[in-house]
This record gives sequence, C-alpha cells and structure tokens, in this order.
Amino acid sequence: MNSKFERYPGLTLALKFIGHILLFVFLTLLTQIGGVVYLLSLLLAKRLGLKARRKKVLAFSALYLLANLLIVPLIAPLFGREKMKEFKVVRAHSVFYKLANRNYVRPELNKAITAIAEDFEKRNEGIQLVYLDANFPFIDGFPLLPHLSHNDGKKVDVSLVYEKEGKISNKKPSFSGYGVFEGPTDREYDQIAVCKKAGKWQYDFPKYLTFGRINRKIEFSAKGTRDLARRITRQKEVGKLFIEPHLKTRLGLKSQKVRYHGCQAVRHDDHIHFQLR
Repeated sequence: MNSKFERYPGLTLALKFIGHILLFVFLTLLTQIGGVVYLLSLLLAKRLGLKARRKKVLAFSALYLLANLLIVPLIAPLFGREKMKEFKVVRAHSVFYKLANRNYVRPELNKAITAIAEDFEKRNEGIQLVYLDANFPFIDGFPLLPHLSHNDGKKVDVSLVYEKEGKISNKKPSFSGYGVFEGPTDREYDQIAVCKKAGKWQYDFPKYLTFGRINRKIEFSAKGTRDLARRITRQKEVGKLFIEPHLKTRLGLKSQKVRYHGCQAVRHDDHIHFQLR
C-alpha cells in the first residue's frame, strides 16, 4: 500500500528538508562538527549513488571518524586548543566525551591537569583523574550544552572520588559521570533547596543525564575528593573551582579559589568544575 504522503510530493520534500535541518542542528550541538559532516555525507552518498539508509549511515560514520581522529586534532591548535592528554593517571569517564569532541582544552590547562593527576596519584596509588565534559575544539563562545561556560577551552569537569569498603576506587556511579548527587545532610546547608524554591527548575536537571546507574556498592569518598580538590586549587594556573557549598564545608576546603557557581547553573555535588585564571 502506497504511503499517503506520495499524493503530496511537496509535503514529502518539506518534511525531509525539516528532518535534515533538525538532524544538522542536533549533531552540531552535540559534537560541534557533526552537522557539517552530516551534510558532507549526504553529498557523498548522492555522488556515489547510495540510496539505502544503512549505506548512508556507514558513509556518515566513516567521515565522522576520519574527522574526529585525524582532521580535528590538526586544526584545533589554530584555535588555541588541543586534545586532553590521556595516560596512566588521566582518562575520560566515557568514550562519548572523546567521540563527541568534548575533550579539548587550552595547552596550559592540559599541563595543569597532568600535574594535578600525577600529584594526586602519588598520594593515592593507582587512582586516576577522571574527566567528563571539557570544551569543543573550535571557536570561543560556541556553546557546549548543557553547560553555560564550557566555551573557551579553559574549563573542565572531573568526577568526584569514590570508595568501596573504605578503599578509594576508580569506579564511578553513573554511565555519564553526572547525575548521582552527594546531597547535603540534615545538618548541612541546602543550597539545592534554596535554588529550587527560587524557581530554578534546571538546578538538579543532571539527574536525568546519568544514562543509568552502575557500581551501586561504591560510596562517596570525602578523603579522596578532598585530596583531589586541594591538588586542584594548589595549581597556580587554576583560577576557580566550583562545588556545592555543603561539600565545600564538609571537605574543609579553605582556598579562595573554591567558589559557588550560582543558581543559574546546575548543582555541583556530582562533579567538580575547575578552570584557568
């Protein structure tokens, strides 16, 4: 049976066009380069006469991986950014952050991250600095959603530290690294409640971005997170560190670099954000 849309070819073309636009926007916001690669893959598919959807997807995937692995790293330095260096003591929590080009920073931040991780590992043998979202490779001011400020190569999110049976671990509680909160106790100041009462509905939105819970037997490590935060603030290149007020108090963080990010952002008791001066 023919589709009812076949009687309206103009409508069919319009819907396809809208679909392409929406996919272009989505891929651009997600990865920065995905929209452009998508358009190139459409042109390539047309030139090669690829009509099957599976072949078009393969064409897009091949072009995207080529750009992600070879082209983007070569061009990013022109914009003052480079890939986060991964080695024994620094790693991405998920391959997503690398495939989505969310692992770019300024060289001076890369050096600071390396120094922090090495210093932290000396005190906690075998424990890594695990990063989440950093920045896109190109163009200052280009938004890295859902963040407000990861748009200049100077910012990075890193995971809190967790432990199992009192021993510090590299394991994390969610697939994304976000959304599993270490909330305030009854005796601690509840900034989350204050922001939500003020109508800031987005404040705990990351709870929807876990993409699933894992490692349910691990617990928040106050000792490990305190040590990591102190390593971060002692780096002279670091200008600010954002964490929830109740964790700042609980961990005894006294540095003037430890700030509150404001109700306009999202809560920071599932990760640590720090940035260059």
